[in-house]
Amino acid sequence: MRYSLFPRFLPNKNPYFSLHLPLSLSLPIIQNKEELEKEFDLINGEVLLLDKPLTWSSFDVVKKIRYAAKIKKVGHAGTLDPLATGLLIVCIGKKTKKINDIQDAEKEYTGTIVVGKTTASFDLEHEVEDVADPNHLTEKDLKEAAESFLGWSDQIPPMYSAVRINGVRAYKHARKGEVVELKSRKVELTTFELTRVELPEVDFRIVCSKGTYIRSIARDFGEKLGVGGYLSKLRRERIGEYSVVGASDPATLADQIRAQVEKAQEEAKKESEDK
Repeated sequence: MRYSLFPRFLPNKNPYFSLHLPLSLSLPIIQNKEELEKEFDLINGEVLLLDKPLTWSSFDVVKKIRYAAKIKKVGHAGTLDPLATGLLIVCIGKKTKKINDIQDAEKEYTGTIVVGKTTASFDLEHEVEDVADPNHLTEKDLKEAAESFLGWSDQIPPMYSAVRINGVRAYKHARKGEVVELKSRKVELTTFELTRVELPEVDFRIVCSKGTYIRSIARDFGEKLGVGGYLSKLRRERIGEYSVVGASDPATLADQIRAQVEKAQEEAKKESEDK
């Protein structure tokens, strides 16, 4: 395979009513007339491409679609942390059989790593702590560090993650202050491109295998440079052949599905009354 270098958990208090999102995230996104008039096949199922807003958990999105479609069989094909945005694939009905295949596909992410500092969760969920001044680092240092991640490696997931340890999520142990051992897992990076360097910020594009924690890459990248690092921004651009380009806003899509279901219920009721 050819490698290329250059080419969670927030407290959930009902995000649909208590979150005060930026205007660009809180208002429905009307894509076009065809999108508004789209009919969803709720019998044979659908694969829905959604652009998850900041602070929503993946389960928040699933719950909203499930409620709108009035179907229990709804699931997502790969978790996105609440502090990440981008592509979340939700499958409903019979299409939930595709979830495992979608999850196995490679992922593409863009985001920002801050070097010279770190946090307990390796992102902005926890307080930022200074580690070392990164201003001595050169662009060559950063490129060489990024290049060292290409290929297969053993990665240790973040302590604040959904990995199960003896049946209990790791983040639950972490919140209690319990120290437990996390086993490493094999992950592969085929691309680690640095797209902007303005220390302490480093923007990146990463293409990786299933199960890769970008927060762990941010931590390891900072440690390799000797100054620490954490993830300040993350967006999932792609899962296999599915792209975030053209993906729908979850709230808008849920409203479209709900309207279709309610219309079908009204028509069924009318037919029943006419007989």
